[in-house]
Amino acid sequence: MEKNVYRKRGRTRIPASLTLFAVLLCGFTLLNVFWPKREFSELENRKLAQMPSFSVKAVLNGQWQKNFSTFMQDQVAFRDKWIDLESAVNSLVFGKTEEGGILLGDDGWMFTRLFTGTESENAQLEKNVKAVSSFASRYPGRVTFLLAPSASSIYPEMLPANAPMIDEDAMLDDIFSSIGQSADVIDLRPVYHSSGSSSLYFKTDHHWTPDGAYLAYKQFCELKGLQPFDRNAHTAVSVENFYGTHYSAARRWNAKPDSFVYFDLPNPMTIYRITGEAQYEPDRTEPLINTDKLLTQDKYGAFLDGNNGYSVIEGDGQGSILVVKDSYANSFVPYLTANYAKIGVVDFRSFAYGLDSTIEAEGYDQILILYNFQTFISDTHVIYIDRPTTLK
Repeated sequence: MEKNVYRKRGRTRIPASLTLFAVLLCGFTLLNVFWPKREFSELENRKLAQMPSFSVKAVLNGQWQKNFSTFMQDQVAFRDKWIDLESAVNSLVFGKTEEGGILLGDDGWMFTRLFTGTESENAQLEKNVKAVSSFASRYPGRVTFLLAPSASSIYPEMLPANAPMIDEDAMLDDIFSSIGQSADVIDLRPVYHSSGSSSLYFKTDHHWTPDGAYLAYKQFCELKGLQPFDRNAHTAVSVENFYGTHYSAARRWNAKPDSFVYFDLPNPMTIYRITGEAQYEPDRTEPLINTDKLLTQDKYGAFLDGNNGYSVIEGDGQGSILVVKDSYANSFVPYLTANYAKIGVVDFRSFAYGLDSTIEAEGYDQILILYNFQTFISDTHVIYIDRPTTLK
């Protein structure tokens, strides 16, 4: 006769590690719920996703779930620390030398990734060169073209090993050769290479430093026979802890901040609202440096208060000059106050007209076209410089 043995079941024991994981997961979830939500990330220099509005349609087509996922990623607790940790792992463990389109070079250098030009970029560059050449031919002896080289072409030894960068020197030679037929050109490469300075460009930003801009400015003065701005005669103000656009894109975990110096000048700058071709209304008058921006992540934006369509600066010299530019010129232009009585500044990103009517109406004696190489080869706004006037 078989005996049925019944054993009393004990409670199933949950592993301590599983319990700890569940506690941590729930705790972190609750932490995220109550963690303060941010609208803007200073370190990444961008707006952060917010809680998406709920709708049945958005749920059914999957858009709400997608937006909610982005919101959770942007608003996760300790987000900045997680990004730094990821960057450190990518660099130290995997040896990664590129992040967010930025090349991570030696000694803390960060460079814009620029390998091969696309077909559209090559076509745009050809249009830009033709537009500048055509414009300059209408103002013989009055136009100077200054194209700043990239930091990677001045400090190639700091690039990651074997980085297949575009042949910038060959492209600059071609650009200067073409535009030089109708305008004076300033090629900074010889003086930059011979300077021996490591502070011509920011390590964490895509701009040149005020020191790099000053060396370029001295070349302009030499070409024009002008006495350069005397930096020793003006009050210099130091700005520390600058993390620029390259840092915002790459978030290099061990990045060290840049610093720079600006000069506290009394020259007023009037920024205008553009109401039509050669039609301007004063919007505001302010100093050349917007010191409020020095308290933000975008410290370089303090120069000329950023990129405005049309501005006029009162200088201390003689005559007038119109500067057509990208943001590289913002730290260059203040030096011109020593040489000209009137300095006009045009940025085609907010100026949709040709220049002929403005030059005639405002009576500008000289025109300086100042861009950096990487902007000039792809900027679709440069061609505005050759737009014909619509005024009769």
